Amino acid sequence: MHRIFHVTGDFLLRLLTRALQRLRSTLYVAGYTVFLFLETLGWSRRFFSRFRETVYQMYLAGVESLPVVLLVGAFSGMVLSLQSGLTLRSFGAEELVGVIVPLAMMRQMAPIMTALILAGRVGSSMAAEIGTMAVSEELDALEVMSINPVRYLVMPRFWALTIMAPMLTLFAAVVGTAAAGMVADWQVGLDFQSYWQNVLRQVRIKDVCTGLSKALVFGMFVSIICCSEGLRTSGGAAGVGESTRRSVVVSFICVIIVNYFMTSIIQRLFY
Repeated sequence: MHRIFHVTGDFLLRLLTRALQRLRSTLYVAGYTVFLFLETLGWSRRFFSRFRETVYQMYLAGVESLPVVLLVGAFSGMVLSLQSGLTLRSFGAEELVGVIVPLAMMRQMAPIMTALILAGRVGSSMAAEIGTMAVSEELDALEVMSINPVRYLVMPRFWALTIMAPMLTLFAAVVGTAAAGMVADWQVGLDFQSYWQNVLRQVRIKDVCTGLSKALVFGMFVSIICCSEGLRTSGGAAGVGESTRRSVVVSFICVIIVNYFMTSIIQRLFY
């Protein structure tokens, strides 16, 4: 019996030690990311010194991501229209599809889908690129040349994602709503004109602002998290892969959590 308690005590002690180490590591990463965010905002006064790079990053984040965003947005709207329309039709309320779909797309689905696509497609690329520079000592070379890595690398990527996320969200919401209207006409039995009358009657400016404000914040989170993971990369090629994977996972988790809190605050203040 004494041996059992001894083994159990050692196991619990190791478990507690590992949990405390993980907590300390998480707090360090969170603190590093917050300070990186503040430093990036500080360097934003030199925005136009890296304007060309920012525009190039906007092209990579926005224009090259647009086909994926539009495709996902269209089929998400179609599925939402089909599922909600067939359910509402059994109650004789299929006209509510023109209320549910555009509000759901604009407030929730478009910002979240866009953020997740940007995290998986653009954010991972940012983390891998900066991480490769970190392990190959290119970041040290920049500092030797008196070039701040945050101003040179992070700031353009931060503003590129922050600017393009709301624009992509708006495109996704519009295309998703239009595709949902076609499905409502073809498969639900709701006239396309009636659908759009409901859309224009129900969607207000504050609904659009809700989706765009979420996308703006999500873009900030994704960009700063992925750049933070890239800057902290170590351990060669394996470290780059680990940083890339971690940047996507952490971005996904943060987007989902932040979406809940933003939804709660916006609902309480404006609805």
